Amino acid sequence: MNAVAKRTRKAVSRRGGSGAASPRRSRRAAVAAPPPWRPYYDQGFSDGYGEGVQAGIRSFGTLFEGTSIVIPTCNQLGVLRLCIQSIMRHTGVPHEIIVTDNASTDGTEAYLRSLTGRVRYRRLESNRGFAGAVNVGLMMARGRTIVVLNNDTIVTENWLSNMLACLNSDPRIGMVGPVTNIISNEQQRVPVSYRNARELAAFAARNNRPDPSRWAPADRLMGFCLLFRRETLEQIGYFDEGYKVGNFEDVDYNVRVQLLGKRLMIARDAYIHHFGSVSIRALGGRAAHITRINEAYFREKWKDPGELVRAVHRHELFARHGNQLPDMRLLYPERVAVRGISPTVYWIEDGVRRPVTGAITFPPVRVSQLDLRRWPLAEPIDASEVEVRWRGLTDEAGVGVARLPDGTFCHLEGGSFRRIVGPHALQAWNLHLKPSSEMTPEQLARRMEGLPIIAPAQCHVQL
Repeated sequence: MNAVAKRTRKAVSRRGGSGAASPRRSRRAAVAAPPPWRPYYDQGFSDGYGEGVQAGIRSFGTLFEGTSIVIPTCNQLGVLRLCIQSIMRHTGVPHEIIVTDNASTDGTEAYLRSLTGRVRYRRLESNRGFAGAVNVGLMMARGRTIVVLNNDTIVTENWLSNMLACLNSDPRIGMVGPVTNIISNEQQRVPVSYRNARELAAFAARNNRPDPSRWAPADRLMGFCLLFRRETLEQIGYFDEGYKVGNFEDVDYNVRVQLLGKRLMIARDAYIHHFGSVSIRALGGRAAHITRINEAYFREKWKDPGELVRAVHRHELFARHGNQLPDMRLLYPERVAVRGISPTVYWIEDGVRRPVTGAITFPPVRVSQLDLRRWPLAEPIDASEVEVRWRGLTDEAGVGVARLPDGTFCHLEGGSFRRIVGPHALQAWNLHLKPSSEMTPEQLARRMEGLPIIAPAQCHVQL
């Protein structure tokens, strides 16, 4: 018998005779047959899934009655793990953890993936800096309150509940920060003597006994831990991505909170361990250079922030609104063109935004969706009418921008004028493209002075 015949015979033998299915194979086929109830199960599963999807769509944007904890990170897996573990261990109030990863290459994504169901995260394709990562987290946040937390921190017992108690004690409070061991702000720094995790826990247990008498007003709050209401985010907007990598974004946010008349508070009964500028130190020799760039940007943007805040608070419009401005819109100019993430251009005037029909000859200003939505939507306006209004041809002075002898600029809006806070704000709103003329302080005094004009925060990232 040749080899082929032998193989054929063996195959037939395995099948059981002349090719009929073996009893074993028949039993397997019988087991594999779907049970009679399976179609009903599959239909029920499909219907339930569809209903779940629709429920999710209906609930999109629904807020979470808790706190969103936003943690930006970049190649700091070791401290990030400690931070998240401490949150899970010491946070007894409702919360969600959101991590935004600035393109880490140290295994951060794999670690976050292992926490599916306990942590929400997003990995950015490139390093967008501290402000960019925070903004992505703010866009993801669903909490009524929000914490921006550095990855190089370890939270402790009662940290969030005590900070929330401080924030909720007065609606005029805009932002709350804790105390810590390492920070440049003396108001938030406390002496410590612990040397290990056990001693840290004991120190925090003594410090974090709820005590409203230890809450204190602050001149500024450092960005390692900031707690604020969602309402504050909607009023003030996102962090300014004009700052490089990190530094001064938190100081910038402080200024905007104070401009609206909101108070900064330190909850001294909330202690957080801070390893201290881990991400900044990782920059090595670049750190000092980046700090200088960011400081220069801050000074160009705000000039004298303290005097600016005082000037806003002295204005009669501030008192008219109950010593709190409703949002940043009142510090933005009118008679400008803006756009959000869509191509639609809007004309801003009389406190509303009007979609522009047709093309305009000057560039609109890109603003964040939070900024855009503050202006109520009104009826469309033709591009030709926008051109007339942009050039100030309907204004009694026939100009849009006034240059004063001291080199400062004012924006003319009807019968009023508004001081522009430096060349940065002038260019940020494209006001330098408007017709301008020289005016004397005496000529300006014939008009009513409005609130000053500040630059909008730059926001480049979008979900």
